[in-house]
Amino acid sequence: MADDLIVNVSRRRFLKSSAVIGTGLVLGACLPSAFKGGSGAGKQAATFSQEAGFVPNAFVRIGTDDRVTVIIKHLEMGQGTYTGLTTLVAEELDADWSQVTPEGAPADASRYNNLLWGPYQGTGGSTAMANSFEQMRKAGAAARQMLVTAAAQRWQVPVADITVQKGVIAHTASGREATFGELAAAAAELPVPKNIVLKDPEDFVYIGKYVPRKDDGKTDGSAVFTFDIKLPGMLVAVVAHPPRFGAKVRSFDAGKAQAVDGVVKVVEIPQGVAVLAKDFWSAKQGRDALSVEWDESEAFNLGSAEIMARYQALAQESGAIARREGDSDQALDQAARVLEAEYEFPYLAHAAMEPLNCVVRIDDDGCEIWNGCQLQTGDQKAVASLLGLEPEQVKIHMLYAGGSFGRRGNPHSDYVVEAACIAREVGKGIPVKMLWTREDDMRAGYFRPMYFHRLRAGLDEQGNPVAWQHRIVGQSIMRGTAFESVNIDENGVDSTSVEGAANLPYAIFNLTVDLHSPEIGVPVQWWRSVGSTHTAFATETFIDALAEKAGKDPVAFRLALLKDHPRHRKVLTLAAKKAGWGTPLAEGRGRGVAVHKSFNSYVAQVVEVTVRDDGSFTVDRVVCAVDCGVAVNPDVIQAQMEGGIGYGLSPVLMSEITLEEGRVKQSNFHNYSVLRIKQMPAVEVHIVPSAQPPTGVGEPATPVIAPAVANALHAATGRRFYRLPLTLSA
Repeated sequence: MADDLIVNVSRRRFLKSSAVIGTGLVLGACLPSAFKGGSGAGKQAATFSQEAGFVPNAFVRIGTDDRVTVIIKHLEMGQGTYTGLTTLVAEELDADWSQVTPEGAPADASRYNNLLWGPYQGTGGSTAMANSFEQMRKAGAAARQMLVTAAAQRWQVPVADITVQKGVIAHTASGREATFGELAAAAAELPVPKNIVLKDPEDFVYIGKYVPRKDDGKTDGSAVFTFDIKLPGMLVAVVAHPPRFGAKVRSFDAGKAQAVDGVVKVVEIPQGVAVLAKDFWSAKQGRDALSVEWDESEAFNLGSAEIMARYQALAQESGAIARREGDSDQALDQAARVLEAEYEFPYLAHAAMEPLNCVVRIDDDGCEIWNGCQLQTGDQKAVASLLGLEPEQVKIHMLYAGGSFGRRGNPHSDYVVEAACIAREVGKGIPVKMLWTREDDMRAGYFRPMYFHRLRAGLDEQGNPVAWQHRIVGQSIMRGTAFESVNIDENGVDSTSVEGAANLPYAIFNLTVDLHSPEIGVPVQWWRSVGSTHTAFATETFIDALAEKAGKDPVAFRLALLKDHPRHRKVLTLAAKKAGWGTPLAEGRGRGVAVHKSFNSYVAQVVEVTVRDDGSFTVDRVVCAVDCGVAVNPDVIQAQMEGGIGYGLSPVLMSEITLEEGRVKQSNFHNYSVLRIKQMPAVEVHIVPSAQPPTGVGEPATPVIAPAVANALHAATGRRFYRLPLTLSA
């Protein structure tokens, strides 16, 4: 009974949806040519079917019960995508907020591609709102125009005399009204309008206003995550991974594992040995009983200290040039004062609340996947290649994800391919739910790379910076991936390693940024805010140190160097004003500032800290100013600023992954600590009013908090800090 519960609920919902849409309106995804990269550009009429419950290539679906379904192409992993993108459609459609429901799109890059990435469907880089803003508004506006036209034809009145408000279409002069559902079938017979008129911002009802979130099922337990999926005959798999990266299975003895009650099968896969059982606990006990001998002849066996020593040695020589202006060597030689600093950053785990998991079923038609999928196109192609299928034969049901921070968007589709490998070994028709424990993800997963930075800068007699040299050493996350060609230039510079450094906004006319990308056998990938996770800390603490050496106020020093960057100046000025910059603090307290642009959004933060007599400290207050263009959902923006600050505080205060002889020492939250709610400071968020197109908010708050905290600690202690996590005892 329990195994069938969710499947039966899903079927009931599907049948209900089929009945509704059978006499409703499905609006095609490709409206005008403004949808760059979309497919079906020649489609000129809405799709209408008496039988199909879902028609792909659609953003808007209106049923005869007045329900409006918005098809969302981006993963909802806590960042508010379902709410934000639904807002855009509801705004232009003039629907009532209560009648609008988001639904995850199928995996199909030809229809649901990320417009900023080309023909590739996926969520990342804080691009969901940025690439969908016009697209989703036009989808809603087109549906509205078609409904209005249908009403005008039915009532024989001019289109201009018809109004729409909260899902009701009305002709005031005659007193006639109709709901969306009453006109959906008639509207579906009309061609999609070629000239779509969008609202003037002064007429916005939802955009820029507070609206309740659309992923509220998370608060009452009704939201469906991968862990919730139960299919008839499903087996649960847990994998024994090698203790060192690059090791392989030499042999294994499954006898004791198979003796565990509930264990069904033990199979070898390229990633290790999988134990399959009727439930998770039996599978885990079976794995614990498994005896595996590992071939470590090609395994990685260095520790963190050895890796960092290699990086420091590399930093003695010039690397690949990421940016060069003027002659920084000559300017340094002629500078009145020179400042140098070296920074160290450890590996970091993503540590999302929901560990990795995936449900896979292979049958004669192809492969079906249930997953909180972040990179649909990459996962489709990887699984198709593994199974000898065409990508369209790999169907992905996009579910909620309990966080990701980049981990589920693995460029190698590692855990999804692993699940498919297990399902292939088990056989057709048998669903497999693969679950990683927290320990699996902490030790066998992918990490934010370790980095080393070396900076040198010079000041003239007046305290103005005249030279800046910035050298970065760390693994490339793009090398060997499908994204390499667009992210690694002809010099071998991975743009994600130097972002936030190569585009330094400060007016320093002799500037050099270079990069070393050593080959290290530790698997790495992006982590929330990617390159800015380390570059913002180095640049913003170093610019603070330059201000001090020049004898100038840190905010005034930055503002003078940002004269050509008004949006940087605006957030910096706003944060400083709201924080009471320059007002005195009690003894033992300090105030610090940082400003940084990432994902085309501008964030400044002012932090207040308290240093205790025992050498510990607390982060008490954060004042954050953000310019992210049009503020579609201010409440979501505030939540993302708060969440990004909280996430960024973990590596400031306690988080790091360390290796010893190639083994990851950390395994769970007892030794990879993350921020607890009691440690969260008071956060104030101020949004800069803007008419610019919206930009990302999921990541830009994260890189700013670390340098702001370090600068605040300097104000309180007089010490500078060059390594994360921060400690006052060193």
